[in-house]
This record gives sequence, C-alpha cells and structure tokens, in this order.
Amino acid sequence: MSTDLWLRSFHPAPDAAVRLVFFPHAGGAASYFFPLSKLLAPRIEVLAVQYPGRQDRRREEPIADVDGLAEELAAVLGPAGGKPVVYFGHSLGATVAFEVSRRLAGRGAAPAALMVSARCAPSEHRSNGIHLLDDDGIVAELRRLSGTDSSLLEDEELLAALMPAIRGDYKAAETYTYTPGPALSCPIVGFLGDDDVRVGAEDLESWRKHTTAEFELRRLPGGHFYLTEDPVRAAKEIGACIESSVPGRGAEL
Repeated sequence: MSTDLWLRSFHPAPDAAVRLVFFPHAGGAASYFFPLSKLLAPRIEVLAVQYPGRQDRRREEPIADVDGLAEELAAVLGPAGGKPVVYFGHSLGATVAFEVSRRLAGRGAAPAALMVSARCAPSEHRSNGIHLLDDDGIVAELRRLSGTDSSLLEDEELLAALMPAIRGDYKAAETYTYTPGPALSCPIVGFLGDDDVRVGAEDLESWRKHTTAEFELRRLPGGHFYLTEDPVRAAKEIGACIESSVPGRGAEL
C-alpha cells in the first residue's frame, strides 16, 4: 500500500531523532497541520495523514468507518525503521490514532507515545448525531466549533463538493463502537482547549484507563481548534511533550 497516498510530508526531516504523525479531525485534511509541521521541523520529522475523499483524494469514497480506516493506516505506518514514532490525533483523529496504536501494539510496533486532543476516550464514546443533520445543520456545527474557514462556509459550490467527506467523517466518528481489549503500554497525553464547547477535562481524563503507563493532561488557551488559534504555543507544548514522553530523546531535540 502506497504511503504517498496516505501520508504528507510538508517539511522533510529524515535525520530527525523522532517522527510525529498527525491524524486529522472530522472534515479535516493533512494540510491542517502545515503550520505545526513548519514550526516543529527539522528537529522532529512530521507526517500528516490524508484521509480519502478530500483535496488530492477527493475522487475517492470518504471514510466508511473508523475500524476499516485504522486497518489501512496500520498497514501503511507499521514499524518506523528504528526511529521512535509519536501519534497525535485531533478529535476524530484521536480515536483513529488509538485504534491504529492498538493494532500496531499487537504486531510489536506500538508508538512511543500517543497524544490525544479534544476527544473523549474510546470507552466513553458518545454520538451527537451530527451526521444525521441536513447540510445546514452540519454547517451550523462547523460554525459553532470555528474549525472551518468562514470564507469556505460562504462558498456554496465548494461546500457542496466537500459535504460528502464531512458527513462521512462525522458518520464514522459517531457510529464508532469501542471493543474492549488490553490497555496500551505507551504514555498517553491529553490536550484540551480551555474554551472547547464540546469536550471537557473529564473527557480527556477518561483516557487514563487506556494505558498502563503514565497519563498527562495539558490545557492550552482556545476552543476546539486551539491548535490553529496559537500554533506557536501548540508546537512548543507538543515538542516539550515529546521530550518528556520519549525516553532518552530529550537531549536530541
């Protein structure tokens, strides 16, 4: 399976000591993480997952379900060639990154750390029924979360082209069913925007039960999409987190 289809490298850093893989939110794309990639490179090699049904993959069918997506991504990511890898999933991406981590852990290729952002733990999964709304209802949710460029929301033709992928992502996120299994052995770090209208600190704390290692919660200013409200602050926090979570790598970063 081609990694070029699934992974984007905006600022190549093959000599970096650690690899960081970003997993987007519902309706999101790899390009969402471009600013963070620019800020973290070259000390960290950054890759961003590109889901089907958007941007250069717009002709493909959108996500059908989280488990199927995780299976495909586990086949793509696999071992990192001896380099420690950290996964960072935002919103829907947190669930996807978790499911990929579970699959790779069973193959001896678990990430060195899992960072989960703006999402409750899989065992506490809940649906807000967004994917069942009409297009106007979904647009209203996007406005509420402030995660989509307002100019895009005013472009009816472009929005219509994007809606299948957005609705498909929400459906995958909201119809996800957690299957109990062994906890991960890597550290989990939760990230939360202080003003998130959808997710609270208790939601991130619920991730503790999914690891036998340490859990840490980090709060940053901003809402559900705090990552792009202050990318410099977010990059600093992510970098510091990697330094503390990946054994023996702090001095190299």
